[in-house]
Amino acid sequence: MQLVVSGAGADSQLRALREWLLREDDLRGCLELRHRAVAPDEMGGVLDLLAVTLGTGGAGVVLAQSLSTWLTQRRTDVTVTVKARDGREVTVDVRRARDPQAVIREVASLVEPDEG
Repeated sequence: MQLVVSGAGADSQLRALREWLLREDDLRGCLELRHRAVAPDEMGGVLDLLAVTLGTGGAGVVLAQSLSTWLTQRRTDVTVTVKARDGREVTVDVRRARDPQAVIREVASLVEPDEG
């Protein structure tokens, strides 16, 4: 699963999100910041995404709840796109995060799809 942050100060926001998620016991050891390749006209690497490796258990729900809380506390316009390995994705911005339960449901549907 990948978390991609866009908006003002995306690099620092991505780092802040990682630090926030590291507070969750179920997510420690599952988070990796990744850099995209440096373009010829750039000075250095840019953080591109936060990779999250989820195992079995309730880590997906923990991720959804923690992400929702983090988004509702942002004061800048931030958008987070959560991408599953199978190509499904959901994009949540700060304005939509004002309904935390909706964010949790959307992200949880990617992380732990209904069996059936």
